[in-house]
Amino acid sequence: MRSVAIFGATGSIGVNTLDLIGRAPQDYEVAVLTGGRNTALLAEQARRHRAKLAVTADESRYTELKELLSGSGTEVAAGAEAIREAAERPSDWTMSAIVGAAGLVPSLATVERGGALALANKESLVCAGPLLMKTAEAAGAEILPVDSEHSAIFQCLGGHTSETVESVTITASGGAFRDWPLEKLAAASVSEASTHPNFAMGQRITIDSATMFNKAMEVIEAKEFFGFEADQINVVIQREQIIHALVTFHDGAMMAHLGAPDMRHAIGYALHWPERRFVPVERVDLIKLGQLTFAAPDPARYPALALADEVMRSGGLSGAVFNAAKEIALDHFIAGKIGFTDMARVVAATLSACSRESGYGTAADSLEKVLQMDHFARVTATELIARHQI
Repeated sequence: MRSVAIFGATGSIGVNTLDLIGRAPQDYEVAVLTGGRNTALLAEQARRHRAKLAVTADESRYTELKELLSGSGTEVAAGAEAIREAAERPSDWTMSAIVGAAGLVPSLATVERGGALALANKESLVCAGPLLMKTAEAAGAEILPVDSEHSAIFQCLGGHTSETVESVTITASGGAFRDWPLEKLAAASVSEASTHPNFAMGQRITIDSATMFNKAMEVIEAKEFFGFEADQINVVIQREQIIHALVTFHDGAMMAHLGAPDMRHAIGYALHWPERRFVPVERVDLIKLGQLTFAAPDPARYPALALADEVMRSGGLSGAVFNAAKEIALDHFIAGKIGFTDMARVVAATLSACSRESGYGTAADSLEKVLQMDHFARVTATELIARHQI
């Protein structure tokens, strides 16, 4: 029986992970579940899967969670420090699915103890890729990608090293506004941006899909995880989201990963690795599908991709700045304080402002450096918005 920990259990990745675990309860012991404000769901999950520990990131909800789990035998904790301590507890396999930079600390704590980390938290690699990968190597930890695109690359490589690769192609749906006239984008509402054409996901990641900031993050992730150069990574719009990534090798061979748009593909692969086991997802019917379509992303529609290229070429702590500014911009868009197209302007202005700081080009080789730059970038982005300097 394998012990598992799920950070971000109440989000879509966490829910789908528990769906798979719940289909074979004899194989797994749930050591840790963490969540945010949805304490009712977290408590229900903890009871159903007999979790040893349940942690809410919101300290104000500790009493509520404690009451919901009264008599269950599940230990209860709350707050950021409690989440870090939970990541330090032993488990055979850990899912890192907390959204945002908050997922970096438990990701690092997991690999520091040498555990297997299933990584769905994009920010861990974007903000601190060199630190995370170096720490994992030193501790003998295994990192398994859970983003569908990176899982696809991982599977397409099939044990080949990045030195055999000529290029990789990451696919994108194009998001909610892929067919909108460009002149309408500035007036796009939060509700309109929160509807994905293919996947059912949380609001923040769905809006990130509409701006393609999620794809920008994934491009940076591919560089950090696999060691590719910026000019080796391509993005194409694949509307059906059946092809998740392609790898082109030096001999001209191209390997593609196909599957229905269901995150349980990548989750199941990481959960069962190195084996392949049954996963209850829809099978692709090529005859019914009929065709696959491809298109180049329009730089004017998706400026986030050019910003990602800038980050990859700048290195240092630029990834931490990029992510922090993106999160602040998204917060302000959801709150109705800036427009849809303003989000990319906020990130671009923040990168420019922070690039003049002495620590910007410093290697992301310590958590302290990353968190300091993250904080500085958030303050900078907030001030730029307040002064209308975007």
